[in-house]
Amino acid sequence: MAKKSVNNNSTKPAQVENDKTTKLEEFVADSTGQQMTTNHGVKISDDQNSLKAGDRGATLLEDFILREKITHFDHERIPERVVHARGSAAHGVFKVYEDMSEVTRAAFLCDPGAETPVFVRFSTVAGSRGSTDLARDVRGFAVKFYTQEGNFDLVGNNMPVFFIQDAIKFPDLIHAVKPEPDNEMPQAASAHDTFWDFISQLPESAHMIMWAMSDRALPRSYRMMEGFGVHTFRFVNASGVASFVKFHWKPLLGVHAVAWDEAQNISGKDPDFHRRDLWDAIEAGAFPEWELGVQIIPEEDEFKFEFDLLDSTKLIPEELVPVQRIGKMTLNRNPDNFFSETEQVAYHIGHVVPGIDFTNDPLLQGRLFSYTDTQLIRLGGPNFHEIPINRPVIAVHNNQRDGYMRQTINRGKTSYGPNAIAANDPQQTAAANGGFTSYNERIDARKIRARSKSFFDHFSQAKLFFDSQSDPEKNHLIDALCFELGKVKMVPIRERMLGVLAHIDKGLAAAVAYSLGLHVPEIPLAEINGSVPADADPEDYASEKKEGSLAKSEALSMANTIKDSIVTRKIAILAADGVDGKSLSTVKDALVAKGAVVHIIAPKLGEIISAEDQHIQVDESFLTAASVLYDAVYVPGGTNSVASLEAEANAVHFLNEAFKHCKAIAADAAAIQVLEAGYFHKKLPAEYSAETVLSEGIIVSDDLSALTDLFAQMIAMHRFWDREVPRKIPA
Repeated sequence: MAKKSVNNNSTKPAQVENDKTTKLEEFVADSTGQQMTTNHGVKISDDQNSLKAGDRGATLLEDFILREKITHFDHERIPERVVHARGSAAHGVFKVYEDMSEVTRAAFLCDPGAETPVFVRFSTVAGSRGSTDLARDVRGFAVKFYTQEGNFDLVGNNMPVFFIQDAIKFPDLIHAVKPEPDNEMPQAASAHDTFWDFISQLPESAHMIMWAMSDRALPRSYRMMEGFGVHTFRFVNASGVASFVKFHWKPLLGVHAVAWDEAQNISGKDPDFHRRDLWDAIEAGAFPEWELGVQIIPEEDEFKFEFDLLDSTKLIPEELVPVQRIGKMTLNRNPDNFFSETEQVAYHIGHVVPGIDFTNDPLLQGRLFSYTDTQLIRLGGPNFHEIPINRPVIAVHNNQRDGYMRQTINRGKTSYGPNAIAANDPQQTAAANGGFTSYNERIDARKIRARSKSFFDHFSQAKLFFDSQSDPEKNHLIDALCFELGKVKMVPIRERMLGVLAHIDKGLAAAVAYSLGLHVPEIPLAEINGSVPADADPEDYASEKKEGSLAKSEALSMANTIKDSIVTRKIAILAADGVDGKSLSTVKDALVAKGAVVHIIAPKLGEIISAEDQHIQVDESFLTAASVLYDAVYVPGGTNSVASLEAEANAVHFLNEAFKHCKAIAADAAAIQVLEAGYFHKKLPAEYSAETVLSEGIIVSDDLSALTDLFAQMIAMHRFWDREVPRKIPA
């Protein structure tokens, strides 16, 4: 049978013709060497910028290219979300600490006595609903406030910046990071050619890449993850005075991550690790808490920074504008039905209340259109607001009628306004009585497809982020880039990305290049940037890196996060028949009293019998448990138990792995032989002073009181990352 090549540039085998492939051939489109057009055949000169009122102005609704592109993108997947498909959610409440009416008229932020219900959904971005929780990815952090003035949705991420500056590039970004269309691989991963091909030609993504390759992309828990509104919004007070605002969520448990090797193991052991962690914590009454923080900038200070407030690839360093913590959110109830609530909840960045308004951030402006549009296809029509989880807590009255799945039965003859038949009901509401009015921003500009020159510094904040990391965090970021680019098959893409990294930090680029077996090329910015309109000069889009006023920002490193609590931390106690009951119960009771969750892990399920003939319930066996699912491990004494664990390969591996992943390890002095059976026995400290224990993360002692106190302090420190390089072991 004859064979036919589908694409001269393709590396896949030639296609065998048959009746079916022949009939399909007329539908095959190959864009090689072709000019870009709209779906109706109009040639496109600028696919990089949306149409705006001035280069920093509002995006215009008449932009048919933007609307066509995003509309088509929004309708590409059914029924799961195009992005953020895999998520978990919970109910809760929010209370503001103090009256914020000086800067905003939003009622829920002005009444410290009011309690506002919330529904919060956390998610990964790139993967499908069936992917793992532990993918290296951005995490969505979306909060729906059910206020007395209507719903306010703060739809953000666990990173304060984004990959792109203009919403017109969002379909391209997601097409690049999603599984490649010819083979639908890889799932929930950015480590492939199309993503890095795109990123290596988009210097505006440099800052976000630093975040995505950092440990922030591997959170220990949704409960230990920051949240950000990403965009600059506006607060507007009752007098109509506006100020710019950035939203932050600060977890009261601190910000913590897992190791990359650990994340891969967790994906195999429990791909539902994050959703299970959130569910279990709430069920146990250990309610997750975050404080809402704001950075407020007076309108007159809009241009005082080295970056543009409207640029979503930039953050405002906390050293320049401190974060005010203005309220607290507590998640206290799990959903009753995953589909009805978590899956059908519809967030929209355009759901605001009086006192909160938008800016001309071109990424935000595109999102204002996109969210409603995507719900129309995902939830079947215009009445998705009537699904119970999406309904506001106040009554809804307007002249909108009918449509798919309409549930409201509207009485009366009129569905229009003005009307005399029904005395103009429902009535409009004056601003003084709570009616929403948009901020009266002056606009005086020409229509133009362009990007403000103030958006063109792509590398100074990327460098600030890298320079602000601790040495272990820098090592993790380098390792992540080596892994990701090591998966890229096309050498020119690797080389181009090394050229991008060199504009951030030459040492970073050199370290990655060494792992890839390449030299760092010197590539001018004009050659890197592929996001240039057809009629533009690439040199005009290649502004060089600025030197920022800050060398480092302490808030950007997780090394500076909260480390004073072990509440909800999961501790494994390894034991077998003959365990010293006092050694086990003393440590367990002390840790539980401090809020930790303790599991007894043994060679088999059921019960073990202590040396004192006590029956102790086992929580997990070595067959189902793994160190990657726990934050720390303790080995109690007891002659028979110690001998059994020393001979149990899974127990020894459990300890080896915990050591490799830099976790706190404690043992009764009588159990030292179990530790000595591991690879790391030669790397145990020579002595166990408090100073040594809190720097090495290992304690062996027969003084149970001192051991439990120091062990709790070790667990609160989260990890001992400095152990990673000099203490590396196989596991």
